[in-house]
Amino acid sequence: MRAVPSARIPANKVTTRPLKGVLPYRSCTGGEAGESFLLIVYFMKIRLKNVRLAALPLALAAAFPSFAQTTAANPAVAQLKEVFVTATRTAQPIGDVVADVTIIDREVIERSGAAGLADVLARVPGIEISRNGGVGNATNIFTRGGESRHTVVLIDGVRVDSQSTSGGANWQAIPLAQIDRIEIVRGPTSAVYGSDAAAGVIQIFTKKGQSGFSPAITLGYGSYNTQKVEVSASGATGSVDYLVGIAQTSSDGFNVRPIAGQNLDSDGYKSLNVNFKLGFQVDPIHRFETSMLNNENDAQYDLGLTRDFRRINTLQTVGVHWLAKWTDNYSTRLSVSESVDRGEDALNGSTLRPPIDQTKTFGVAWQNNLQIGAHSLSATFETKNEQFVLMGTTGLPTGVTSLTRYKSQDSFALGYGWIAGAHALQLNSRSDRDSEFGGKLTGSAAYAYAITPAVKISASAGTSFRVPTLYQRFTVFAPPTALQPESGSNVELGLRYAQGGSNYGVVTYRNKMTNLLTFVTGNGPCPNGKAPVLLANRGCYANTAKAEYTGFTFTASETIGNYRLHGSMDLQNPRDTTLNKQLPRRAMEHATLGIDARLGAWTLAGDVFFSAKRFDNAANTTELPGYSLINLSASTDVGKDWKALVRVDNLSDKVYQTASTYASPRRTLYVGLTWAPQ
Repeated sequence: MRAVPSARIPANKVTTRPLKGVLPYRSCTGGEAGESFLLIVYFMKIRLKNVRLAALPLALAAAFPSFAQTTAANPAVAQLKEVFVTATRTAQPIGDVVADVTIIDREVIERSGAAGLADVLARVPGIEISRNGGVGNATNIFTRGGESRHTVVLIDGVRVDSQSTSGGANWQAIPLAQIDRIEIVRGPTSAVYGSDAAAGVIQIFTKKGQSGFSPAITLGYGSYNTQKVEVSASGATGSVDYLVGIAQTSSDGFNVRPIAGQNLDSDGYKSLNVNFKLGFQVDPIHRFETSMLNNENDAQYDLGLTRDFRRINTLQTVGVHWLAKWTDNYSTRLSVSESVDRGEDALNGSTLRPPIDQTKTFGVAWQNNLQIGAHSLSATFETKNEQFVLMGTTGLPTGVTSLTRYKSQDSFALGYGWIAGAHALQLNSRSDRDSEFGGKLTGSAAYAYAITPAVKISASAGTSFRVPTLYQRFTVFAPPTALQPESGSNVELGLRYAQGGSNYGVVTYRNKMTNLLTFVTGNGPCPNGKAPVLLANRGCYANTAKAEYTGFTFTASETIGNYRLHGSMDLQNPRDTTLNKQLPRRAMEHATLGIDARLGAWTLAGDVFFSAKRFDNAANTTELPGYSLINLSASTDVGKDWKALVRVDNLSDKVYQTASTYASPRRTLYVGLTWAPQ
């Protein structure tokens, strides 16, 4: 459900290849300026009492250094072939990426048994989630403590965003079933992607066709009468590759709001999605690709009545791409895309027309890449047009039944990369001209140096921004004075060790945001004269806050024969510096510790997730206690073309909340069976 937020709460070189099916995340870290060393010293002092607990993943992983060379089959060589696209919009070997990044592949997603994308991302270093109940309900993703709206989301290169309330992607509307790979960049990337990329970028790649013909069927059943069916067919013949997939998930759910005055029944959800991809290699120079994704997510939630409300989110993305490799050194990519994010809030059994919000984003991007020896150059021309429609909600003035507004951005971006020996340099600049706010220039610089073949240090700095949403500017919650874009500046420093089966890394960062948009109640800049009398005291959006996101992220892993121990730890201090308070729904410490093993035909995995306490409100008066979760999974081949998965989440049946008054799933069991002939 998208609703007006409460007072002042914003809406919110080389890594080793693991044993197949074992390593959940592969990371490559990068950079900051020297002043952050002082930040680390200060921050460690104020968090020292918690370091020993949060450092557990590193301590255990570091306990096995003498086994670092026991990995089979030189995985570092295999990893050289893996490329990463999102950091610069150009394919690079992951060892050359000067950024703090993570890759999640399909095998990890399948083994997770997760029903929602957020449950997969919650185990990624630097990322936290909050959710109003279970899968399908309103979800926020916080990257390095940044607001949910400060992370750009792309699906097969198509930008996904909502202009409703404070904006950002509707994470609950993105179907996990169709995802093949996820690339995550932590840190501001507005110099590459423009508005919104103040905290990072998450790009989702859906499945695609490979050579031959490959059908697949997955059936799953779990707690809360959760049922999953996925069917796909993919292949390639001659110059054509294709994929079509359809998936449906449903669940009776649980009571997501177990408090007095709410409807004390189970709140279920259902999701139906379709994915289609087609590629055509015209000749050695030209290739055309098209992709389409459609998902409808229908989730129940409680709002103080004896009947259920339902939030129906529909997400559609379409992209058409022309890739041309004119010479060995020069290539271009022309993309035309459109996404539609639509939400409806309905009361079960009601015949009234439900309130609707819809954002349609149309984009065109022309990217040029030139390689000259050790130097790479890129130039990107991009335009984005957004339409926002609002019907039948309290955000409209009295007597008005609908609102339609438009905005656009035209952009030009330049990138330069240089890799020579132990040195790697990446420079980016971008000029965005917004139809409402005029020109905005952003830039970033990153440098990495390999001290030894196994040890690399990196540093980077960048600026970022995000413009207000059309909802914030044109509904009754707009302030009497014009809103300004949020602006950010970030510095970070990274150190990484990678040798054989050993991987260790640390990144420290400081990201400052000014003109931060919050929702203000009372008589400050509100009421604004646009609202009817009954809404006058509800407040409005305003640039009232400043925020500082500081911290550091540790990652570690060791491979010992058929076993792999891995962990990550985040110590952070996301603060509203105007109030000098911890930002809502973000913990100052969170960590994961996991062990994976291959025992005969079985792949076994277990992980422990820890999160310290959070606050649900800006004043830090409503506390959400810390918690820890234990998850276990086992998978095996049960025939030539069959694979079975069993997973238990929240083994200890922990009661916890990531949003006040909203429950989270208790102990759950999931069993899945996949048929995929080879």
